[in-house]
Amino acid sequence: MTLLHTEETRLNGWQRASVPCGLRRQAACDTSDHRIFRERTLRPHQPKTVSAATAALLDDFHEQRRVRAWSLIITLYGDAIVPRGGRLWLGSLTEIMALFRIDAGHVRTAMSRLTADGWLERERIGRNSYYRLTRREEGSFITATQRIYFTHTPAFDGRLRLALLGPGVDDRPAIRPALERAGFAALTPTTYVAYADPSPALPDTEGLFLVHANPADDMHALADAAWKLGPLAASYRAFIARFTPLDIALAAGGPVESSDALVSRILLIHEFRRIVLRDPGLPDALLPPDWPGAAARTLAGRIYRRLVAPSEAFLNVHAQDQNGPIPQPQEGFNRRFAAE
Repeated sequence: MTLLHTEETRLNGWQRASVPCGLRRQAACDTSDHRIFRERTLRPHQPKTVSAATAALLDDFHEQRRVRAWSLIITLYGDAIVPRGGRLWLGSLTEIMALFRIDAGHVRTAMSRLTADGWLERERIGRNSYYRLTRREEGSFITATQRIYFTHTPAFDGRLRLALLGPGVDDRPAIRPALERAGFAALTPTTYVAYADPSPALPDTEGLFLVHANPADDMHALADAAWKLGPLAASYRAFIARFTPLDIALAAGGPVESSDALVSRILLIHEFRRIVLRDPGLPDALLPPDWPGAAARTLAGRIYRRLVAPSEAFLNVHAQDQNGPIPQPQEGFNRRFAAE
């Protein structure tokens, strides 16, 4: 879905909403990720219960960046509301957001913004307001859902595709979006690299040359340079450090309050999607041996599966649409992270 209709990033909406730091502030994001990784690794007293782990995650959430209620609401809709009919009463949303220490005033402001920008649409019945995704956004949610909850291993024939911009290309900035949509990443201002044939096909452009290359021993270094894998790896490691205490607490088998389950589940996906939707999804052959992406996905899947039942129990009681309690999850919901 196209959630923000601005500037150069050209990300789908759920992805754009999932990068609170913004791509133009990536260095600040990476610094924060390194800080979280160090603090979580060195912190001597880890929370021992799910309730304590959830409270620690909320503390981190409010400390690491300025809280954007609209972004968290998008995560809630994408993860929990869309699979259950997609419509939610404002009163239910306000109650849920209070669990995240976000007050009613900030919720109303966020909903006004989301509606004005065309992300959500409102229906008034009497004095009550109900919100759902606009039809424009529904398709992109499906695409983002596939990347977040399901593993995809791309085919790779061992050759890289290079797009070379020769002197005949008069307007290089104009062709860059087409290259990026076709799967290319910038290695230099005039050289772009991809691991598969362009999809969609590139327009016929004078001065644009496409060649195949076999980088052999330089493959990992080239991939790192083109796709900026270092900052992404740091984000994955920070994610692992941040959510491992919750994983340990859940594995201990103690009671899990339904409200804690929902908060932890949404914070988990809010953080995971922020990373995975920036991940270019490279074949394993192009990734470094210590790539943490698979470990982060395994951790996310294990935690998510443990939280689904109690968090859905909370929604059964507290989430309403115009007909009463929101419908049960649609077919296919239980396949999320099924193979992790």
